[in-house]
Amino acid sequence: GGTGLDDPEILEGRTGKHVDTPFGKPSDASILRKIKNVDCVLLTRHGREHTIMPSKVNYQLSIWALKEEACTHVIVTTACGSLREEIQPGDIVITDRFIDRTSLRSQTFYDGREVLIETAKKLGLRFHSKGMIITTEEPRFNSQAESFILCIWGVDVINIITVPEVVLATEADICYATTAMATDYSCWKEHREILKILKENANKAKSLLLTTIPQIGSMGWSEMLCNLKNMAQFSFLLPRH
Repeated sequence: GGTGLDDPEILEGRTGKHVDTPFGKPSDASILRKIKNVDCVLLTRHGREHTIMPSKVNYQLSIWALKEEACTHVIVTTACGSLREEIQPGDIVITDRFIDRTSLRSQTFYDGREVLIETAKKLGLRFHSKGMIITTEEPRFNSQAESFILCIWGVDVINIITVPEVVLATEADICYATTAMATDYSCWKEHREILKILKENANKAKSLLLTTIPQIGSMGWSEMLCNLKNMAQFSFLLPRH
């Protein structure tokens, strides 16, 4: 759960659970229970009161805690700024590529995107089935000059949390997908209804997740999870003897 989507009410018969990991305690209790008979865990990235800045989130322990609960998929939500005219405020972007422009976050430690795409179609949501996202440090937003450079690079949206979550999830053999919800045009084009769009996006994302998760739970993922495990195993450089 990210900005605007950390509501435990989406889980039926929920219970809270505090866990310890080698990296400390998560930002908040894990909320366990079901969404339409699928076992789920909701972990609020920034804490229940949204008090933890993105660069201060302990991403390692968050992913570790989800792995300890035997999670096989992580579906995240993130507010983002659009760097493309056609990605309008209120649109959802199901990203498939990322650029890392962070410098303060530990990163050591795909994909069920098609299900999200098909569900978004059925719900009639305005969405984009692919996109490149860039993650930067906060609290400073991009300058207009920086936003124009990112447009030239071909970046679609900008946020402050995708990295290192996606890297850590891959290392933990967990399928990871991002639903990036555009709130504005970054600062390269004027747009003034950010809070209104943020609330509307949260409602869209809830609908998307509540419809998608039962479908994910009914599908077979053993081959993909095996491939993820093999990819993680052979992604580390081994020393020569």
